[in-house]
Parts: sequence; C-alpha cells; structure tokens
Amino acid sequence: MLRLFKGTGPGVILLIVVLLGGLWASAFMDPQMPGQEPFETSPMPLYGIVQSIIGNHPLSGVIFTFLILSVMLFLLVNFNTIVFFINERTFLPAVIYLLFSAIFPEMQVLNPVLPAALFLLLAFIRIMDAYRKPGIAFNFFDAALLISIGSLFYANLIWFGLLVIIGIALLRTGNIKEIAVCLTGLAVPYILTFGLYYVLGKDIGTFLTDIRDNLFGENAGYAFTRLSVIILILLGLIILTSIVYLMMQLNSKKIKTRKTFYLLLWSFVIPLILYLVLSSVSVELIWITGIPAAYFLAHYFVFERKKLVPEIMFTGLLVLILLLQLLTII
Repeated sequence: MLRLFKGTGPGVILLIVVLLGGLWASAFMDPQMPGQEPFETSPMPLYGIVQSIIGNHPLSGVIFTFLILSVMLFLLVNFNTIVFFINERTFLPAVIYLLFSAIFPEMQVLNPVLPAALFLLLAFIRIMDAYRKPGIAFNFFDAALLISIGSLFYANLIWFGLLVIIGIALLRTGNIKEIAVCLTGLAVPYILTFGLYYVLGKDIGTFLTDIRDNLFGENAGYAFTRLSVIILILLGLIILTSIVYLMMQLNSKKIKTRKTFYLLLWSFVIPLILYLVLSSVSVELIWITGIPAAYFLAHYFVFERKKLVPEIMFTGLLVLILLLQLLTII
C-alpha cells in the first residue's frame, strides 16, 4: 500500500480521490450536527457567520468541511513543493493527513478547527518565505495576521502566535522590530472586530465572554472506543519513530530544511501542551497536530531504507482507520 501511495503520477491522485471518498462516506451517508463544545455554543465571530449560513443542515456542514479539507490536502503538498524540505516530490503528506481526518468520525462535521488549521498552514508558508530575506521581513506580520484571523474561527489558534516569534528566532538575527510587527499582526483582526462590533451596536461584552469561554471553558471531552484507542497507540508509536528518525537525519540536511522541521516540531509540541494544560481543548486538535505529524511520517516513509517496517506501519494504520469508518457506517 505504501509503495502505491508513494508515487507521483496521475494514478496516485486517483487513489487519493478514492480514499477520500471511502474515508468520508459515513459522514455523507449519515451527516451529524456538531456537538456542544465551547466553540459551538459560544462561536467566535467568523465561525458564527459560517454557522448562520449553514443553519440546521448537517449535510451542508459536512460539504463545507470536506471542501476545506480538499484545499488543505493541496496546500500540504504545495508547501513541500515550495520549500522542498522532504527533498522528494510526494503526495504522502496529503494521504497521511487524510487518514488523520478519519480517526474521529464525530469530527467529520462542521467545525471551526479545520478552517483555523488552513490559516495556520498558510502562516507556515509565509514564515518560511522570510528565509534569508534582507531587511525587515513583513512575512511575520502576514503570518501573525493569518493566525489571528484563524483564531476568529477557533480561538485557541491564537496561542500559535508564539510560533511566529519562534520563526523569527529560527530565521533571523534578533530584531525587536519584527517581534513588534508580529504582535501588531496578531492584534489587527481583533481591533477591527471590536471596532465593527462598536459600529454595528453589538454587545462587546458578549464577544469578550465568548473569547473567555473558548479559551478557558470546559470541553465535554471525547468518549474513546477500543478501536480508536488502538489506532491512537499505533499512531503514537509511528509518530515517535518518525521524529526519532528525523532527529537522527537532521544534521545532514540543508539549513533551510532543518529550520523548517524545527518549526514543525514546535507546531507539534504547542498543541500537545494545550491539550495537557487547557480544559477547553480536546481531540479536535487532530486537525492541527496532523499538519506537522503528516510531514514527519512522510519523511520517514520516504527515506527509511528498511521498507518492510514502514509498509507494515502504513498499511496497518490504513486498514484500522478503514475498519473504524466501516463500523461507523454499520
């Protein structure tokens, strides 16, 4: 299975389309309304607009999420094409992220996290575009702006503003102006939103309450099934293996490649910390952690010389996730 998906021809694209349909069949066959998480009951402004447009039509919500996911899959491949940090053209990041999207069938509904993850991925692209750019790189303003806009869908994305500062530390010599530019980028969408609320006569206090609920409210949590626990244990072992393999290979890579992977490592650590520290987050973070994890696994699957072990890992993960989706349909 891994050998099939490692190719770059039209046949691989067809396989991805078939896999996409198979992993999301249950979502389209039996569309569900979102749950009662804080980001649903106290939506951030941009997600509130999406909710008002979708209304009580779960199928429309699934279609919206499906379209955003399709754009994500394209950008995941495109990011590696632009920076070329895996050093091989491959569709594997998209394939792996697609597998992640099906681990929790209850998340295959309208949600604010996937649109926020899309803005985070765009921020990655802008940050790495600042590599060796002379003068003040306003890429960091753009990246912070994108993250802040994404947080108007999913408030906890605002914590990833730290990632822009980490990007400045990785790519530039210490420059207080670029940090100030970054903080300005984070602030601008909220300043505009507060101004818009004031002009339209909307309750600013309600907006502040929604922000508090989204950042520090109580999430109901997720009821893990035995199969989902098995999948997560296997996935954890694969991710750990891929990170260890990456760290062993990192010193032999080009400087830009190393810095890209360091940025991705931080983007993997931050949501893990959020999951442990904040009661407002739960398994929806799979949409965000899936971005760096997809690249770690793709790098491991492409370059590991012992082909049998990666093949077993990939095929086992694929079969278990397909089984999970099949049981959801039944």
